[in-house]
Amino acid sequence: MIPRYARSEMVAVWSPETKFRIWFEIEAHACDALAELGVIPKEAAKTIWEKGGNATFDIERIDAIERETKHDVIAFLTHLAEIVGPDARFVHQGMTSSDVLDTCLNVQLTKASDILLADLDALLASLKKRAFEHKDTITIGRSHGIHAEPTTFGVKLAQAYVEFERCRARLVAAREEIATCAISGAVGTFANIDPRVEEHVADAMGLKAEPVSTQVIPRDRHAMYFATLAVIASSVERLATEIRHLQRTEVLEAEEFFSKGQKGSSAMPHKRNPVLTENLTGLARMVRSYAIPAMENVALWHERDISHSSVERYVGPDATITLDFALARLTNVVENLLVYPERMQGNMDRLGGLVHSQRILLALTQAGVSREDSYRLVQRNAMKVWESYHVSGDATVDFLEQLLADDEVRAALSEEEIRSRFDLGYHTKHADTIFKRVFG
Repeated sequence: MIPRYARSEMVAVWSPETKFRIWFEIEAHACDALAELGVIPKEAAKTIWEKGGNATFDIERIDAIERETKHDVIAFLTHLAEIVGPDARFVHQGMTSSDVLDTCLNVQLTKASDILLADLDALLASLKKRAFEHKDTITIGRSHGIHAEPTTFGVKLAQAYVEFERCRARLVAAREEIATCAISGAVGTFANIDPRVEEHVADAMGLKAEPVSTQVIPRDRHAMYFATLAVIASSVERLATEIRHLQRTEVLEAEEFFSKGQKGSSAMPHKRNPVLTENLTGLARMVRSYAIPAMENVALWHERDISHSSVERYVGPDATITLDFALARLTNVVENLLVYPERMQGNMDRLGGLVHSQRILLALTQAGVSREDSYRLVQRNAMKVWESYHVSGDATVDFLEQLLADDEVRAALSEEEIRSRFDLGYHTKHADTIFKRVFG
């Protein structure tokens, strides 16, 4: 994580202050349960809350202790004992470090999920607004980067909307899967701590008890979580890449907002570059890169090793902080996107009507011409238009005129039948149906 791509709310989830506060709450809630079970005095549990609950943990002091002990949880417990006093001997009864570390990590990931879900809600709202704004804005659809058939810019944005709706549903599921708690002691047998303590801590922390923890919470949960973030990042990149293509000089159908005083190039003052969406492409690559080590963390030795630990110190903060930033940036791009309907129409017209070729193909087949012959007739007229386009960058040969002058085509279709197939509205007549499916 670097500050350039970080927002304060998500950064706070991963701060040392937040981590140690969660560690304390896990220990203190466990003490409450132990007190209710008669394992430790109730007054001790009360004292732990009173003294530790209002304490400001000294991070430098904890770090200093860790440099000596070479153990982060012991360093924290030692510092907590300095705050609580003699009753601190009842803290961490029957627990192991993973009980604290794994439960804390899952609390942080659920908090991060809530921020990311809010980010997705903001993005969805923006996409919906812009989709309705451009529901009837006709543009060319492209396959292989080449003009295909007309669609609307609103339909493009509606597609992005449902994709991010799926992303949201996946994140809700990933949040539920990751929200587990383990307070089961060494190798997860509960030999030295009652399972009811785990249930109490889980309930107090907004989690569910892990059905079987082997001293650590199984990392398939975390693998799925980070894989979900990677998929969301890929959807971010998909939309960002579309905008980047639309901003190319030769296309220029949409463009990132260019603010007053903004500079596009240190060398070329005329430049207006898609820097935000290019940045989003790079950030998506980073979020995806964290999915592989998270998957490799699944295979730990026997009941537990710590090969996963160093990985998660990176990927937990970095993946969530980066995706949070990316989603907020994408929302800003969508909200302020400059859209040029006239340019969309102009680009479509440059190809001399070729976008209607399929309608002529179908009309010929319906008139009794074989599909093979229909394709041959349409293609030979279309290629004349293409060749003229290659020369000047605008088609100087008109597809409709070519068809009307083709004796074989006219033998099957009247002039009225040919002209009627050049109606743009035909291609967009189901935009309302698509919108009803997407938005209800």
